[in-house]
Amino acid sequence: MTDAGEDRASPGWDPADYHRHSSAQLSWARDLIAKLALQGHERVLDVGCGDGKVTVLLAELVPHGSVVGVDNSGEMVSFARSSFPPGRAPNVEFRLMDAWELAFDAEFDVVFSNATLHWARDHRPVLRGIAQSLRPGGRCLLQMGGRGNAAGVLAALDALMATDRWAPHFHGFSFPYGFHGPEEYREWLAQAGLRPRRVELIPRDMVQAGREGLAGWVRTTWMPYTQRLPEPLRETFVAEIVEEYLRRRPPDEDGSVHVAMVRLEVEADKPVGHGR
Repeated sequence: MTDAGEDRASPGWDPADYHRHSSAQLSWARDLIAKLALQGHERVLDVGCGDGKVTVLLAELVPHGSVVGVDNSGEMVSFARSSFPPGRAPNVEFRLMDAWELAFDAEFDVVFSNATLHWARDHRPVLRGIAQSLRPGGRCLLQMGGRGNAAGVLAALDALMATDRWAPHFHGFSFPYGFHGPEEYREWLAQAGLRPRRVELIPRDMVQAGREGLAGWVRTTWMPYTQRLPEPLRETFVAEIVEEYLRRRPPDEDGSVHVAMVRLEVEADKPVGHGR
């Protein structure tokens, strides 16, 4: 999910590259979808649909319902539409729409979002949009980077940004993500008119296939950092991030690289009688 607003990271996505290096996000999405216990008839909104593969997983579980996937990256939406045309996914629709400006009114039984909302520091506008999008009695299940997420990668990035070689490219740079905890999130849900059911931080072990897997993940998910650099320097910077991280956390005996992640997982519903 991308955006040009001041409070949001604004990377330029390469959908095909992301598709190849997002296996961890897909695995976590499968686990999250299982918690929805969909009955097969629901109308679902997927906020931050990206390349569309998770949206289609949702659609397969609601054969008598439908799914709308929204993302404000035109590249991602185009990739999703071409990868999953109506003949392949007849109950799926992809729309170009900003998660912070959702334009729905009591249309959905379920709102789902995986690995999206941490792309902004201020989540309150999107939570208001989710509340407006839900029918009374509807529910949402959201997962994103939470407080303490990817601390090892951030430490490696901080170390590189402090060096003489890279520091000039990061003058005025501020941390682009919203990695929040349950305390503030419960308050924001209530302010939006949503009733918190479960809000918790969950440690996860992200496993990447060696040096190349880690480099692919860094290249496709840490663009607010890499895109501070001229194009010819980006691959060098990615390689140095990988080296610095592996110096601190070497691969295991199988050659796999582990990254300690923390996810904020949120379940909430819209009380009957709240809105239309």
